[in-house]
Amino acid sequence: MRVVVTGASGNVGTALRRVLADAGDPVVGVARRIPPGSPGWVSCDISATAAEVVLSRAFAGADAVVHLAWAVQPTPGEPDMRRTNITGTSHVLRAARRAGVPHVVVASSVAAYTPASAPVDEGWPCGGVPGSAYSAQKAELERLLVGQPGVAVVRPCAVVQPDAGAEIDRWTLSPLIPPGVLGRRWLPVPLWPGLRMQIVHAEDVARALQVILRRRAVGAYNIAADPPLRAPELAAVVGGFLVPVPLGVLRALAWPTWRVGLQPVHPGWLRLADQVSVVDSGRMRALGWAPMHDPREALASFIAALAAGRGTWGPLAPQHGSRWRRLGFGRPVHQSQGDVR
Repeated sequence: MRVVVTGASGNVGTALRRVLADAGDPVVGVARRIPPGSPGWVSCDISATAAEVVLSRAFAGADAVVHLAWAVQPTPGEPDMRRTNITGTSHVLRAARRAGVPHVVVASSVAAYTPASAPVDEGWPCGGVPGSAYSAQKAELERLLVGQPGVAVVRPCAVVQPDAGAEIDRWTLSPLIPPGVLGRRWLPVPLWPGLRMQIVHAEDVARALQVILRRRAVGAYNIAADPPLRAPELAAVVGGFLVPVPLGVLRALAWPTWRVGLQPVHPGWLRLADQVSVVDSGRMRALGWAPMHDPREALASFIAALAAGRGTWGPLAPQHGSRWRRLGFGRPVHQSQGDVR
């Protein structure tokens, strides 16, 4: 089975390449930045005007395309989020049709769902969480996929793996906070009491994708490990103890500190974390998949890697130079994470 993976240098992409390589399946990776001198890669900015031609050539003869490329929190100098996420996805889908690819698997997210008070299955509406750019664009992605033949869409919860530690450090930690303090028992962790989060290891997401590819499955599939972690459990893994703080207070502090570049978490991410749906993965499990990693253990191994600054090449790699260079107006994330619909 020849598979082409867009976003192959990212969090899920690196795990999927490992899983498919272990099974002996040839994989072609597509990414904006590729490892120098490495075979089996295609350099392509999927949002560029000429991307569809480049992608069509890369997809020729493929048994399947797995589309994972997604801009989560672009830094200065990177393309606009919408251009990558929506325009880029349109290029991928058209190129796959042009190349005659029989099976396309697209990564969406549980963030696409309309907020719900109980666990939801794949039939729940994908209206998104108001106030979150990530959620709004995942919901728009879902609309692009309606009526597309031969397409499977996966909706994972929060995905972690040790190799992504350096990247998620840039997405979540202020440059003023040394990552080495994470996991220390004395570290206070301010969270709101109602927070709950589903977490899944990237390797388990990759194995779910492998099952979908093997079975040529189509339709939507939730991917999550149970049980969801509550605020005290999250605090115990990330640091030492929970400091309960109302969500409204955290959001009020997040906006000005994000705006002046002291930290990268826009209040839109807090809104999403508070309202994102908990999902039922029964449909994926019915295909024979089950997560191998306990969510608490997966988070703990990820936090240890984040504290150590670990990461692989490409977007997951640690950045050289002082963390202080990330400070400044409009940095470390220059594109708003609020609702962009």
